[in-house]
Amino acid sequence: MIRNVSPEPLPVCRASELDRQPPEARWLIRSLWGRAAVGIVGGAPKSYKSWFGIDMALSVASATPCLGHFAVDDPGPTLIYLAEDSLPDVRFRIDAICQSRGLAIEALDLQVITVPGLRLDLEGDRDRLRATLELIHPRMLLLDPLVRLHRLDENSSLEISGLLGYLRELQRAFDSAVVLVHHASKKHHAQPGQSLRGSSDLHAWTDSSAYLAWRRDTLVLAVEHRNAPAPEPFALELVKKPDGAASHLKILPGEVPDDPNGFGGTSGNGSLTQAVLEFLRSQPAALSRKVIREKLRVNNNRLGQVLDALEARRVVHRTPEGWRLGPAPS
Repeated sequence: MIRNVSPEPLPVCRASELDRQPPEARWLIRSLWGRAAVGIVGGAPKSYKSWFGIDMALSVASATPCLGHFAVDDPGPTLIYLAEDSLPDVRFRIDAICQSRGLAIEALDLQVITVPGLRLDLEGDRDRLRATLELIHPRMLLLDPLVRLHRLDENSSLEISGLLGYLRELQRAFDSAVVLVHHASKKHHAQPGQSLRGSSDLHAWTDSSAYLAWRRDTLVLAVEHRNAPAPEPFALELVKKPDGAASHLKILPGEVPDDPNGFGGTSGNGSLTQAVLEFLRSQPAALSRKVIREKLRVNNNRLGQVLDALEARRVVHRTPEGWRLGPAPS
């Protein structure tokens, strides 16, 4: 006799029973990348996307500030795969950043996938990557670049969504941040994520993302988060050694050039940023945050985000008396 077996219901709970995320558990790299967030490092060719991705991974592995400024809140082992770089080139970049920070590469729990090819549209390679994550349990997985990891049609939502779904499964299964390096198209949009090449599913998939773009002769990094405020865009420079070899990325002081083409948009605080700078220029003495807030009649949290972003770019600095223009004295 055949019995009709009712399907097992999905687990549910009341909304009030869901765990809250404590503020200290929000970030992998504070203000730059969410804890266990999936996302994209995007930009045109030769915009140092790989340098930035390695800087992130090395920072998480070493618990040292990313780009020399953004604190790591959830350090631990990291796993990277750079499909377009030879293994000696990968070693050279890691060595260079370690040297700039005074770190011993031998002390880093930074793991490098060494296979010549990895196809995330093939079941066998997916299983091997999952097994590697089970072995290492990395805080962050860097895959660079996306175009070398599959042979799908990037413009097909149906095809690319399956690959992104697999990466989301890895993120949830191992509580790891997943960072994809991907190219931008030649089209310009108001929001940088809309300029990614291929399906719009790529932008929709992201929790945190960082976009690198050249504005005139200045390299600018803009950040997006799904559920948190983003810092203002800031300028970067690839530092060179005396022999001309690349060393590491560093944040440049000063204001970011305007973006007439739209790529690399702002976090929505542009007008407030200008208002803060104009007010500080008009006052000879240092100004407290309270004075600035009352003068500009602005939300305290928004003002804090702008001041922190300007300080990161070394446009302003904080003193015991208040805020002043210019970088902090060395």
